[in-house]
Amino acid sequence: MKSELQVPSDLSFLNIVEEWLLGCLKLQLGESVDWSRQSVRLRLALVEAYSNVVRHAHKDTPNSPVLLRLELKNRDLSLEIWDYGQGYDIANYNAPQPDDKQEGGYGWLIMNRLMDKVEYQLQVNGGNCLKLEATLPEFILEQSNTIE
Repeated sequence: MKSELQVPSDLSFLNIVEEWLLGCLKLQLGESVDWSRQSVRLRLALVEAYSNVVRHAHKDTPNSPVLLRLELKNRDLSLEIWDYGQGYDIANYNAPQPDDKQEGGYGWLIMNRLMDKVEYQLQVNGGNCLKLEATLPEFILEQSNTIE
């Protein structure tokens, strides 16, 4: 399954973006996923990615669109978030240290903890692509074996 969504670079569209992602996945996977756990994980990673585009990549060009591409093969999902800003050289990233009171830089750390794989490509065909990948575990309903 593949799906694509293009939205304005505006945080007021965040709920639409979240519902699009989860709606597509739920339509394909149904109740085979523990959505109470996985939706929190996916929402947080998506919020970090989308809000970074709006607040950083497109801060000087707020009319630029954000393109999201979702691909699902079996239980493996791949989500691309495309922006058209200047981009960020990931080689300059400094992870926050526990003793420092660093204001930024937590988004990359959070996305890497939540997802199985995170990649960022700078200036590909006129845009920058953040790719988030994860395998959604199968939900196994535990049944109690009580003797009456």
